[in-house]
Amino acid sequence: MSVDLAEELKNLKSTMASIEAVVDLGALRGEIERLNQEAAAPDLWDDQAKAQQVTSRLSYLQGELGRVEGLRRRLDDLDVLYDLGQSENDADTLVEVEAELPRVAKAVSEMEVRTLLNGEYDSREALVTIRSEAGGVDAADFAEMLLRMYLRYCERHNFPTEVYDTSYAEEAGIKSATFQVKVPYAYGTLSVEQGTHRLVRISPFDNQGRRQTSFAGVEVLPVVEQTDHIEIPEDELRIDVYRSSGPGGQGVNTTDSAVRLTHLPTGIVVSCQNERSQLQNKASAMAVLQAKLLDVKRQEEQAKMDALKGDTGGSWGNQMRSYVLHPYQMVKDLRTEFETGNTSAVLDGEIDGFIEAAIRWRRQK
Repeated sequence: MSVDLAEELKNLKSTMASIEAVVDLGALRGEIERLNQEAAAPDLWDDQAKAQQVTSRLSYLQGELGRVEGLRRRLDDLDVLYDLGQSENDADTLVEVEAELPRVAKAVSEMEVRTLLNGEYDSREALVTIRSEAGGVDAADFAEMLLRMYLRYCERHNFPTEVYDTSYAEEAGIKSATFQVKVPYAYGTLSVEQGTHRLVRISPFDNQGRRQTSFAGVEVLPVVEQTDHIEIPEDELRIDVYRSSGPGGQGVNTTDSAVRLTHLPTGIVVSCQNERSQLQNKASAMAVLQAKLLDVKRQEEQAKMDALKGDTGGSWGNQMRSYVLHPYQMVKDLRTEFETGNTSAVLDGEIDGFIEAAIRWRRQK
């Protein structure tokens, strides 16, 4: 047992050293010091947008540093405990090390995945849109199941979210929904969820109890920042206002506060009905539209790069995960082969294993 423990501890220390090198603790502490000085400036809140940016970035970096340093302490303590157990030939202490080791290994693995998120937009917050696709009322119900799954995932991790728009289907479920995940690296983390999700089950909407296959699409975009310069001339926009509605078309607002924006050159349409104010809804809808236009620009640039490289491969995003509830229970990622039979846990937001495997898979690609 002790030989295996020694080897596992050695591997974990090596991985932790690599994480610390990638994170660059010296640079991290330097940026925290600089932001602390900015945050202490008496005129900080004269520019509220900048103040929010400074304090938010500072809080995030302090959290990151705390996580790395805390994990390093846990690993060092475990190493000391192992040495003590060995030198004293104390079986109880070694059993304690053996029990704690998987928990520390899991935390190190999760932190290692975070260091793989180094794409251009990975550090951004995320805008997630879920749409029902083929499969009628089952697809609409599946889209709502996915919405709940992602919101529960965010809740489990204490990621703040805001739902901007939900379009309810007539019989059950949703046609589409858009929400923002307001935490750094949400885009890098959740971008691997983009693609087509497939559900196979006995349809609760079929009175003959037949098996039904339905589909829902997930789109994940990085939130636009001031540095992105996405200009939208007024003559390229059509703005419609209408009354917000709830499930089954039930009115939830007596004023025309919901806003729909149509970008005429691209035909992109976004809407927001979450806020009580038309101005707030317009601002939220504009943020979503800018994110979509940034994605269009990004895809055009990627297409040019692919053309130069002669890349003719299809998108990995299509048909990326299968959820089978009948005749057996299985959720399987078709890219990474990661799978689990605990379908209820997955649909309740326990998707960390899928996300981690997909981030590693994407890095290898």
